[in-house]
Amino acid sequence: MKKEINALRKKILYSLTKHIGTSIHKNDLSALQASGKPIRILINRPNSRLGNLLMITPLLQEIEDVFPQAKVDLFVRGGVASILYKNYNQVDHILTLPGKPFKNLYKYLKSWFKIRKEHYDLVLNTMPDSSSGRLSTFFARATYRSFGESDAALEQKYPDYRHMAKYPVYNFRQIIHNEKVKNIPELSLNLSTEEIHRGEEIYRSLVKNNKPTLFFYTYATGKKCFTKEWWKQFYNQLEQTFPEYNLIEVLPKENISQIDFKAASYYSKNLREMSAVLSCGALFLTADCGVMHLASASRIPTLALFNITPIEVYRPYNVGSKAVNSGEVSVTEILKLMQEMLIE
Repeated sequence: MKKEINALRKKILYSLTKHIGTSIHKNDLSALQASGKPIRILINRPNSRLGNLLMITPLLQEIEDVFPQAKVDLFVRGGVASILYKNYNQVDHILTLPGKPFKNLYKYLKSWFKIRKEHYDLVLNTMPDSSSGRLSTFFARATYRSFGESDAALEQKYPDYRHMAKYPVYNFRQIIHNEKVKNIPELSLNLSTEEIHRGEEIYRSLVKNNKPTLFFYTYATGKKCFTKEWWKQFYNQLEQTFPEYNLIEVLPKENISQIDFKAASYYSKNLREMSAVLSCGALFLTADCGVMHLASASRIPTLALFNITPIEVYRPYNVGSKAVNSGEVSVTEILKLMQEMLIE
């Protein structure tokens, strides 16, 4: 019932806010680019989900490439953002909405008024169907603003335009008239050398041998989660197919295992540590979830199993990664695809 109420609330709010504001035309930014002065940018993504926040990181990298002296504020939700963007030097302030606004009404309203304190050269809304994103883009004091509307010409030009991490980058390139033919940056936590070395130490303490490691994650929320029966069948065949690999299940904070903890396991509350550890593996297998995006940001080849969400919007796209619709492939075909990925 709660999900239905939230869905109805979002639908009503979007119908009320979808016509708010008008985006700039790309030519309007010529004076801003020509000035060469450090600029202030506000990125609006008032959402708390791990994957959604990680999918802002390509836009942050793009902004740093185009405007290396820019200072960026982020308007987000929940407390994980400060962890994810820790090593993004251009991020100045993270303006955070509480996860439960009606239980923290004062903090919620205070966060909204914070975006009025600063005057921004440019405000970017990364999701056009986000009511809070459109409102915050309209509410902020800014010279230029983009509400993130979909562009039919860009969608026709770029087959991957609909991807949630790439969409804001393509739109940004268009409004600054800088549509270079180059790859969209990958998701990244910008791990430090120290964090990477610490991850390697933890990884060595886990495996205690020289065999490569296959990490897998059996949990996901709602209908994205595969059944225990499916995972147990899969794990039995995984053991038989890859005897020369370590098999390690990455556990969620809920401490749930769809294979009833039959494999060696790893868990950390520290997302940056988890990313560093995963980067030591040979391959990561998972359903569509926030940890899938964390693995992608860790640069480990990731095989993502989708069942209800659109692959073209959420798939991992770091080097070596693939995504399949689980309803269209068998367990045997998934294992074969893993073998192919490991020798690429």
